[in-house]
Amino acid sequence: MHIPQPDDNSVRPYDDVIIRIVDYAYDYEVVSEPALARAKMALIDSLGVAIESLALSNECASLVKPLLPGAGSVAGGFKLPGTPYSMDVLQAAFNMGAMIRYLDHNDAFAGAEWGHPSDNLGAILVIADVLTRDALARGKEDEVITMKQVLVGLIKAYEIQGCFQVKNAFNRVGLDHTILVKIGSTAVVSWLMGLTREQALSAVSHAWVDGHPLRKRVRAPAAIRHLGGGERHLQSPYRRRPRPHGVEATMEASKKLQERGLDPIQDIKSIHVRTQEAAMIIINKKGPLHNAADRDHCLRYIMAVVLLKNGVEVETEDYQDDSPFAKDPRVEALRSIITMEEDVQFTKDYHNPEIRSVGCSIEFFLKDGTSFTTRLEFPLGHPARNAESFPMVRKKAIRNLELKLPKDGVAQIIETLDQPGFDALPASKFIDLFQG
Repeated sequence: MHIPQPDDNSVRPYDDVIIRIVDYAYDYEVVSEPALARAKMALIDSLGVAIESLALSNECASLVKPLLPGAGSVAGGFKLPGTPYSMDVLQAAFNMGAMIRYLDHNDAFAGAEWGHPSDNLGAILVIADVLTRDALARGKEDEVITMKQVLVGLIKAYEIQGCFQVKNAFNRVGLDHTILVKIGSTAVVSWLMGLTREQALSAVSHAWVDGHPLRKRVRAPAAIRHLGGGERHLQSPYRRRPRPHGVEATMEASKKLQERGLDPIQDIKSIHVRTQEAAMIIINKKGPLHNAADRDHCLRYIMAVVLLKNGVEVETEDYQDDSPFAKDPRVEALRSIITMEEDVQFTKDYHNPEIRSVGCSIEFFLKDGTSFTTRLEFPLGHPARNAESFPMVRKKAIRNLELKLPKDGVAQIIETLDQPGFDALPASKFIDLFQG
């Protein structure tokens, strides 16, 4: 008779990748001024889109309301931007993260996986604010978390999430990229809270094993894929880069059509897109689009709307169920004539750390027998175009903040952001500026 052997219940060392994550979060000194400048832009952009979500989405505004009577007036709680609520850290972190992410308008980073590292601010801002309020209330100035620490924490979360994204396509096995938000936030919040290294290792370990969301909300077919195993690679060193958007080539093409007096519906026979592998996996979608998440993850929809808007960029409203484009038969007509394929060189350049382009080539075949091609490798938002990107991010943030906050209040926020003493500002003092 076979007698099963007992399980080996001895304590095992933490996986090397967990140790490296914690070592980075606790020991790495951020000295890069460009990284800090980009972190500051990511911070104000994320707070801007959080306010935008409250202002433009009734669903989001309802979602972040207190769950129970009194839950919105917690003493010493997190002051949720754009609202009168003061909440406990768990509900606040969920609500802050939901507001930043709800309209899919925050920044992004593209690797083998696409994701949104600024999602980590949901946890980082909340813990920094609440711990700082507590420290100030106890007169413990040395325990205050400053905005410099918030920026450093944000950079570290970007690096942790982003470096996994470079090589690991979690979407291939049906998992959502937010698995990496859990990892990055856990490591950085452990550091901000002053946990011991052993506690941080335990927390990050739990963040890996405690279950992860499926990618069903934006790609239903991914929800039924086989969930296979395999080692995941953490690329070193950590680097921080944004994910630029891929519609500028379509905007350029639309201008060419206008210059020739052509109509996208009447004069285009077909459109062929060549892009990188990641785009083929994530935004290559056919069939009915059921909601805003479907639409903003469908390159064909985005291209069609840009063409119908005569080259004007898509806005958040264009993805919503009540948008005229959501049910416009012209959109479906254009989607039906767009084909997509991977360009191997674009994929190589996309993954090449010395290039990191986001290549897209679009060929338009017209009914008169002619054709033309637009090509773009470094869209607005890419580090190669920082000089152009920063002013636009700033304008976007101001526009979004003014959707719900008074103009003089927004002016004070921007002035505070620009002042030399911003780095030393207690986190709670900055959050106070965003009260609705």
